[in-house]
Amino acid sequence: MKSLPKRPQVNTAEKAADMPLGAVNYIMIVLGVLVIAASYGIMFLEKEVDGFFALSVTPISLVAAYGWIIFAILYRQKQKSTAD
Repeated sequence: MKSLPKRPQVNTAEKAADMPLGAVNYIMIVLGVLVIAASYGIMFLEKEVDGFFALSVTPISLVAAYGWIIFAILYRQKQKSTAD
């Protein structure tokens, strides 16, 4: 019986480099999506086209949430330098 060829060992630092986004990025994206859902929910509950929330609060929160999601995708944590 032949044995399978061994795969080269990959250290944990290389595994971490394979992930395009980290846990912080995903948390930030989820927060942005929750703000977007809440903004649309507030507009739905208000049921007025010319209401205060529909014309002032919600557009600002939606633009901020979409900007936050873009920032969350582009965000990279600073690398910790090892001083010898």
